[in-house]
Amino acid sequence: MTANRSVRADELELVRLARGGDQRAFGELAVTYRTGLLAHCYRLTGSVADAEDALQEGLLRAWRGLAEFEGRGSVRSWLYAIVTNSALDVVRHRSRRELPVAFGPPASPGPANTPIAGHRWLDPFPARWLAGDARLSQEARYELRESIEVVLLVALRHLPALQRAVLLLREVVGFSAAETAAQLGTTAAAVNSALQRARAAIRGLLAPGGQQQVLATLGDHATLALARQYADAIEDGDDDTLISMLTADAAWSMPPAPTCYRARQAELCRG
Repeated sequence: MTANRSVRADELELVRLARGGDQRAFGELAVTYRTGLLAHCYRLTGSVADAEDALQEGLLRAWRGLAEFEGRGSVRSWLYAIVTNSALDVVRHRSRRELPVAFGPPASPGPANTPIAGHRWLDPFPARWLAGDARLSQEARYELRESIEVVLLVALRHLPALQRAVLLLREVVGFSAAETAAQLGTTAAAVNSALQRARAAIRGLLAPGGQQQVLATLGDHATLALARQYADAIEDGDDDTLISMLTADAAWSMPPAPTCYRARQAELCRG
């Protein structure tokens, strides 16, 4: 028996026990994929609170719908289908939206003004979500960090919810067109069409090199030095140092203050 078959047999046994009311078995089943599912919800929603709510609701739906799992597909695919739809429901029904860095026209130079109320910002990904999962290999952690970079999340905000889900399921999570179609209740042709439109929409928005690749090139010592310089400038209110650290194509903001700085010219933009 191969390792994959053994894992599948183990998961199906957990499903059988969970169907009999064994909550511990379902918990063991869910915890295997929890970090990946949580990151998936975060990529879809851009919000820590919404991601946690979507995952909790999705797992509750999975628990209640155990009888619907027939075992023809993988447990992983089944869970992603339920959690994806849970996250899409959150995106469709929430009343507030993310305030991207480029929101609004440029404003006149001056100190950052008071925080904006009533808008949902793009939340940073909590490090504890990765640190708390000892099952993740170093390679898996690297790949997960690449998939939650701010530049990708900002680009995803430009996509309709369905295109966002298709792009993530196909190119980040790695499901086939057929699996994605089954998860979203549509056809493989519709999935391929949505994927093409999503790719076209974000083309040019993503940098050629990822953040993790840049950090690896810099090395730990240089990265730590930059982080210290950045933190000191923030604490001291040293705008000149912050501006000097920006590259020609950089944009910087510190939510919830509604001010962002673009490039080295220190152009200000406020929403």
